[in-house]
Amino acid sequence: VLSSAMLLTAFGVLPVATAFFTAAILMILFGALSLREAYDAVDWPILVMLGALIPVSEAMRTTGGADLIAGWLSQLASTLPAYGALALIMVAVLAVTPFLNNAATVLVMAPIAATFAGQLGYKPDAFLMAVAVGAACDFLTPIGHQCNTLVMGPGGYRFGDYWRLGLPLSILVLVLGVPLILLVWPLV
Repeated sequence: VLSSAMLLTAFGVLPVATAFFTAAILMILFGALSLREAYDAVDWPILVMLGALIPVSEAMRTTGGADLIAGWLSQLASTLPAYGALALIMVAVLAVTPFLNNAATVLVMAPIAATFAGQLGYKPDAFLMAVAVGAACDFLTPIGHQCNTLVMGPGGYRFGDYWRLGLPLSILVLVLGVPLILLVWPLV
C-alpha cells in the first residue's frame, strides 16, 4: 500500500495528500491497522498547534505583518549579494525553528520569505526552499523537532547538550545549503 501511494505520487497520478490519505484508509480496511491504533497514532497536540497556526500565518500575510518583517529583512539584505540574502532568510528560519515546531515555522516564515524575495526582485522558489531546509534542520534544542525530544530521555541528554553539536551542524547546513539551493533554484 505504501509503495503504491509513493508511486502514484511520484508519477503525478495523485496529489500527495490524496495518495497517502487513501493509503491510510486502505490500511484500516485491510486490517493491517485498527481504527483505534490509527486514532492513537495521531499526535493531537501537534495537529491542534498546526491548525491554530494556519490562521496566524494567513493573518500575517493579509494584515501586512509578513510585508513588515520582510521589509526589515530587505533593509538588512540591501547591501548583500544574492547568496547573502538567501543565507539571511535561512539564518532567520534556523533561529526561529528551535522555538516552534518545524511545520509551524514553515507556516509562519513562508509568507515572509516569499515577500522578501519579491521585494528584492528575486523569484521566491529558492527562498521557500531555504525555509523548508532551515525548518527541517533544527539541531539547537530538544523542542524544535519531535525526534530531538524523543532521544533526549533515552540518551540522557540535557537541554544544553543540543546546541554544542547543533550549532556546528546548523553552520554546515547553512554553508552547504545556500550554494546547493542556488544551484537547483536560480534566483532570476
